[in-house]
Amino acid sequence: MATVRDYSVEHCSLARTLEIVGERWTLLIVRDAFYGVQRFADFVAHLRIPRAILSERLSLLVESGVLAKEPGPGRREHYTLTDKGIALWPALRTLIAWGDQFYAPNGPRRYFLHADDNGEVDQAGTCLECGKLLSARDYAAVPGPAARPPGPDADVVTRTLARPHRLLDPITG
Repeated sequence: MATVRDYSVEHCSLARTLEIVGERWTLLIVRDAFYGVQRFADFVAHLRIPRAILSERLSLLVESGVLAKEPGPGRREHYTLTDKGIALWPALRTLIAWGDQFYAPNGPRRYFLHADDNGEVDQAGTCLECGKLLSARDYAAVPGPAARPPGPDADVVTRTLARPHRLLDPITG
């Protein structure tokens, strides 16, 4: 029996939020959008997600105003985070930190540092090096101790994230 996604009668902000980002794959798609993934094929290759599910999740995120669908070169469309989507960064960053603490016995796969000075960032989003309160655009994803070198058949996202990469900078292949 399928679960119901419609929380429109709920008066709880968390329930309404889960209506948008609470299904399997959705937060991973949003995470990859922060990494700079924009093309459908790159989401498929990096996440190894079935195309039909990705299509449905992207449609929901566009309809909800989390992502924008824009024309790209040729017939390829690009998906980018809107301001509403970028506002999810603190919650996503907190979930990643929680997972790093409790489910990463070999350390995190990626660190998130201040892109301008490589400073560590506290839980509130302040760079410990310069004291700046960071926005999502100020972070760089940097390989951590659990990162593995990409193999010869690695997708473009995996290859790009094997070195420091500023969040929201497009990943191109």
